Amino acid sequence: MSLLAAGAALTAAACPLPAAAAAAPTFAPTRFSVEVTGSGPDVILIPGLTSGRDVWKGSVAALPGYRYHLVQVSGFAGEPARGNARGPVVTGIAEELSRYIAANGLREPAVIGHSMGGTIALTLAARHPDQVGKLMVVDMLPQPSGLFGSTPESADGIAEAIGSLAATPGGGALVGSLAGMFGDANGSDPEVVARAVQELAATDLRPALPRIAAPLTVVYASADPQTRAARDATFAAAYRSRPGTRFVRIDDSSHMVMFDQPAKLKAAIAAFLRD
Repeated sequence: MSLLAAGAALTAAACPLPAAAAAAPTFAPTRFSVEVTGSGPDVILIPGLTSGRDVWKGSVAALPGYRYHLVQVSGFAGEPARGNARGPVVTGIAEELSRYIAANGLREPAVIGHSMGGTIALTLAARHPDQVGKLMVVDMLPQPSGLFGSTPESADGIAEAIGSLAATPGGGALVGSLAGMFGDANGSDPEVVARAVQELAATDLRPALPRIAAPLTVVYASADPQTRAARDATFAAAYRSRPGTRFVRIDDSSHMVMFDQPAKLKAAIAAFLRD
């Protein structure tokens, strides 16, 4: 070894590279956890209010050939509240998902969200249009209060009341009553649920829809044959500002489509991922 080379080696040993230059730490989200399974193109699956990632596992098992990122919201279905213990839930998760996509080098993943998960997915795609390759929303309007036939303004008072009740010591009973509509409420944090409901009631993403660059598919449930025409009109009007939106109606189903009509939902997801 020459004197020059030996000197360089000694200098490198005495002055090691800073830790930041060696390897950047992996981003660890606090508002949700992620279970990754499979291989292939990336698909992010976001459950709805009070639901856990298990609601997607039937679809994942039936549709191999993709790398699925199954999200579980902190504070729902037994997951500790962690980052959702304070602050906005929906927008907070959307921003952390953006960081998760960037930190893990995901290139334009497909994003699928059910109910509140659909609101999160729409928020992510509108705020970070370059990060989402394609987008599917399952049974959610861009103004969530519209599911109950009200407006963000009229629903706000109801949400405040729900939020106040859910945050009380006996609020667990109220959270449990959400199970029939929104999924498995067991183990959900009442205070996180309350703030999520309040945020959803005040949300109206219709003005943000034109900012979504990804192809958008909206799947919605129709339980009553006599109201199907009205249901079609409601969803078409809600997404009017986003031309090119593809609509898929699933009949004989309530809000939890993955339980009421699992085969039809899997078929819709398969077509969405394939196209």
